[in-house]
Amino acid sequence: MTIFCIGRNYPEHAKELNNPVPAEPVVFCKPPASILRDNKPFYYPAFSNEIHYEVEILLKIAKPGKSIKLENAHEYMSQIGLGIDFTARDIQQRCKEKGLPWEIAKGWDQSAVIGEWIDVQQIIDLKSISFSLIKNKEIVQRGNSSEMIFSFSKIIVYLSQYFKISTGDIIFTGTPSGVGPVIIGDLLEGFIEDRRMFWTEVR
Repeated sequence: MTIFCIGRNYPEHAKELNNPVPAEPVVFCKPPASILRDNKPFYYPAFSNEIHYEVEILLKIAKPGKSIKLENAHEYMSQIGLGIDFTARDIQQRCKEKGLPWEIAKGWDQSAVIGEWIDVQQIIDLKSISFSLIKNKEIVQRGNSSEMIFSFSKIIVYLSQYFKISTGDIIFTGTPSGVGPVIIGDLLEGFIEDRRMFWTEVR
């Protein structure tokens, strides 16, 4: 299983981090060991002093594919989920300043919260999915899939130009604006519409 991640896929998020709005998807990957399931606690890593939350809609791949056409991309979507791409912002910034890859700031063990899944057939409109992240009972991020620069279909088409996607692969489709730090004791809860998809306590 591969965990693909799309960076800077919401214009306001790119702007809040002083990054240019991309002309094509920004792609990186997280290893399978990064997954944190079943609402287990997130343990703050000792190597960073600036861990940020980034809530994202997740897309699970239905079947293998390569060089997929846009009109067929919907056939490769099986489920929609919600998760957090935790980021060690201080480490990421140091890597960027040196012109180095920054997977180390994204892909450490249990850095990818993954919640429940919803079959795509149950989603009324994939192009307008509202979602949010609540920290300690206050909304800190709110987004809608309609705001994405690159739609689910365009992401699948782009990835399949470079990689063979496989059944069960997961795509983190990008985060909206409002990312910020967590501290020990925080409670994070993710929602699609009014449905709670996950929660995790920072320890």
